[in-house]
Amino acid sequence: MLGIKNIGILVTGDIAKPVSDATAILIDDGKIVKMGPDSILDGATLDKVIDANGTTVAPGLIDSHVHPVLGDFSPRQSILNWINSSLHGGVTSMISAGEPHTPGRPKDPSGTKALAIVAHKSAQNARPGGVKLHGGAVILEKGLTEKDFEEMAKEGVCIVGEIGLGSVKDPKEANQMVQWARKYGMKVQMHTGGTSIPGSSTVTADMVVTADPDVVSHVNGGPTSISEAEIDKLVDTKLTLEIVQCGNFKTMQYAANTMKSKGQLARLIMGNDSPSGTGIIPLGILRNIAYVASMTAVSGAEAICCATGNTAKVYGLTCGILAEGRDADIVIMDAPLGGVGKTALEAIEAGDVPGVSIVLVDGQVMFTASRNTPPVTRKPTVA
Repeated sequence: MLGIKNIGILVTGDIAKPVSDATAILIDDGKIVKMGPDSILDGATLDKVIDANGTTVAPGLIDSHVHPVLGDFSPRQSILNWINSSLHGGVTSMISAGEPHTPGRPKDPSGTKALAIVAHKSAQNARPGGVKLHGGAVILEKGLTEKDFEEMAKEGVCIVGEIGLGSVKDPKEANQMVQWARKYGMKVQMHTGGTSIPGSSTVTADMVVTADPDVVSHVNGGPTSISEAEIDKLVDTKLTLEIVQCGNFKTMQYAANTMKSKGQLARLIMGNDSPSGTGIIPLGILRNIAYVASMTAVSGAEAICCATGNTAKVYGLTCGILAEGRDADIVIMDAPLGGVGKTALEAIEAGDVPGVSIVLVDGQVMFTASRNTPPVTRKPTVA
């Protein structure tokens, strides 16, 4: 068993109650078994104890929008270890939005299906960079049938990547496949805004409503955004809206403020949308959190919930929220050395990226000092 004690601020990941008064967490077999005062660790047979030293503990961040290929290599930017670099930015889980950058990507039904299955199983069999990658998001191509979705679901494929990246462009045609995907338990994403790569298409709010996905991908553009009036149309639906680092910051601000003012923050999630032409941003999710918390009415704790528990809920994940029975995917962070904030939340609300000291995945310590964030003001200890 592993215990974390002396927690200064515990961000739960649950947007309904973003902060807990618990100061300790007891972990066993990769799961959180108890949360409460430090006394919950008394008498427990602990293999390891982390003294958080009064710093902030939060769920591991979830990047809701990545474009992997296989493993931790991206031919889009010819780079290795980009997923592990994101781990050092506090990201413990990633959601594929499709593997469109695969060289020679097949676009016939059998090849499309095979790519989704092999990408999913590769990510399941060997976590790239130590991150829980939910890979193998099938890209909708003409000719796919209901039987294809049934077969993919049986092999574990559970995500439909951004509608609009493949040959299926018409929202009515897409809606039929959305219904098939839902029948077999898949979650569906849809590209929104201007084109991103050759072969993709411009997608409006009305097209999204017609197709009826679960997630409106990069509502602030990937990289070209829809208008504020279009965002208003989507806010007034029940769909989950995603904001990304590789998009438009003005409409990111508008979307976050609008969702907050209408009491709809539970429907807001955060991604990077990389690797892409914009690049690879290991601290992208932390940057999203800091931007939203410093430039909108959303608090630092609420912003973290948008990047953790909200995403976990829409995709049915067992991580993302710190609660008994959930995965012990945890990030410990503090104000960066030399910053204006005294805590991680104060730093975030001032617009600074916090320092990440420790990340755990399934209760396993992945590192004790991030190589990518600024150094922390207060260092936790591991004994």
